[in-house]
Amino acid sequence: MIDAYLFVKWVHIVSSTVLFGTGMGTAFQMLAAYRRGGIETQRVVSQNVVLADWLFTATSGVVQPLSGFALIVLGGYSLWESWLVVAYLLYATAAACWIVVVFIQFRLRDLAEAAHADGQVQLPPEYDQLMRTWFWLGWPAFGALLVIFYVMIAKPAFW
Repeated sequence: MIDAYLFVKWVHIVSSTVLFGTGMGTAFQMLAAYRRGGIETQRVVSQNVVLADWLFTATSGVVQPLSGFALIVLGGYSLWESWLVVAYLLYATAAACWIVVVFIQFRLRDLAEAAHADGQVQLPPEYDQLMRTWFWLGWPAFGALLVIFYVMIAKPAFW
């Protein structure tokens, strides 16, 4: 017989690993492609990043609150424990950044594809502008997830 709490906890941990790992991996790939230059490189990488975000980041991003809620119920916690409220706020921050980043990534992909199709030798200035925004939105998102890892482990009382 499988213990429901331990199974859901395993799902929660694995999905958090996928969420964080995919985010780090796609961020690294996107930034490395950008720094290297080359329309073809940026075109292929941005296509793959968009796909990976939908396959892995989005699915694990949905699994996280669902499995988290199940853990709260199965563990007998109050929904309003201070450490949980802090985790909700941090998760909302990361999600808000990610949603904007997804739209930026679509646009980056489309700009790279258009430049490639038109035979251009460099990307338009909008690409650089979007990459800067994309880069800076990554910091609060990743920072929030790192703090969530701590909060989930330590369960500190904030008030």
